[in-house]
Amino acid sequence: MSAALNQAVVFESDLFERHRHFRTDRATLPLRSDEDVVGLRKHVRERAVAIALSLVDQTKLVTAASELARNTIKYGGGGMVHLDALEDGFRKGVGLIFVDSGPGIPDLDLALRDGYTTGGGLGLGLGGSKRLVDEFDIDTRTGEGTAVSVIKWKR
Repeated sequence: MSAALNQAVVFESDLFERHRHFRTDRATLPLRSDEDVVGLRKHVRERAVAIALSLVDQTKLVTAASELARNTIKYGGGGMVHLDALEDGFRKGVGLIFVDSGPGIPDLDLALRDGYTTGGGLGLGLGGSKRLVDEFDIDTRTGEGTAVSVIKWKR
């Protein structure tokens, strides 16, 4: 990770290492612009293809990644994403951890409800992303930042 990227995001979360014993590889990418979202989508699709996720599961994972990356930029002021290759002995998966040092989410239950938005969109970002993946966790602290962890396992 570059020094500039490391300095830009200081929010610390237990989510960063929750699945470390399953991790076989990690790439860390910046999330500051639409171009970064496009690059992330490419990397996520490559990881998904590498473990032979079905086309439907690839699409679900890439869609969730795109939504969460855009949230990181729009609401968190930018940040980074850890893209993990996972293997638990029985199955392979792709894990993503989005992190920012933004304002945090003051009411997480409300933010996870379909239709809730503070940005004028459809309000499907967090709740919709949660439905698209197999595992979904959020660590958010008002005034400090947010980390969102998602995993899609090969079936």
